[in-house]
Amino acid sequence: MPSAPTTSTADLQEFLAAARESVNRQLGIWCARIEGEIGGPVGEAMAYSMAAPGKRLRPALVIAAHRELGGSGDATELAAAVEVVHTYSLVHDDLPCMDDDDLRRGRPTTHVAFDVGTALMAGYRLVPLSARILASGAATLGLPDERLSAISTELYRAAGASGMVAGQVLDLEAEGRSVTLDELDRIHRCKTGALITASAVIGGLAAGADPAAVDTLRAYGREIGLAFQIVDDILDMTGTSEELGKTAGKDAAQHKATFATLLGLEEAATAARQHAQSAIDLLGGHGIDSKLLTGLARYILERKK
Repeated sequence: MPSAPTTSTADLQEFLAAARESVNRQLGIWCARIEGEIGGPVGEAMAYSMAAPGKRLRPALVIAAHRELGGSGDATELAAAVEVVHTYSLVHDDLPCMDDDDLRRGRPTTHVAFDVGTALMAGYRLVPLSARILASGAATLGLPDERLSAISTELYRAAGASGMVAGQVLDLEAEGRSVTLDELDRIHRCKTGALITASAVIGGLAAGADPAAVDTLRAYGREIGLAFQIVDDILDMTGTSEELGKTAGKDAAQHKATFATLLGLEEAATAARQHAQSAIDLLGGHGIDSKLLTGLARYILERKK
């Protein structure tokens, strides 16, 4: 098999910076719109949550897959819709009844900056907002209704009871007890991996990729999603709150099983590398010659927060 295409670190960082800037610009437009339309604490809390600085990895995946699978036009607004769904999940994940955290992306969590009721409502309101942004982004790209329908199904299935919601339930049920590696895989293929997988698939769908290419993107997304979570678990054990922008050591404090605790740091790092390499091999094995998607798989391993 030919070696995977490579992109330089500088080129990848340039892409990530450009994607982050363009997505942040779109989020800023919608923040201003929502504050004007909704107003009050809920509108302010929605804007506060959306404006929090972040890696914007999921929207970058949308943009990269759209570009690399032959898409034309600007997929930024479509990608921003995915980031809004991710933001909703973070707002609710941090609530006292869930993971009970007070630091996210280097700032007080939404329920700390406002209050629990406001954060709860802001999180709920972010979901229909994401649908508005998704529709606007599809219109910008001139996508037909059936393609928007497929993209919407992909996004909200990942966000719902068979995706992130299921993962959160399983994660809460696993607190304080021993879990197997298979159980941990299932939790994080849902809680973390579902939206990462959907991001890659949505980019391919928006580009009009054929079903075989979309299936490859799905398999690629599943592998990098698990690699992302394993690295997250390692960083939670080895990083500081200042470095991570969120509370370090939270998993241990809540007696959660993680890949780092279950496998040990060295074996967990090996597993992350294996999943990332599997993602890269899947692309090459199915004829997707993408420096960006290959680079993003490697970036997931190298990130520090």
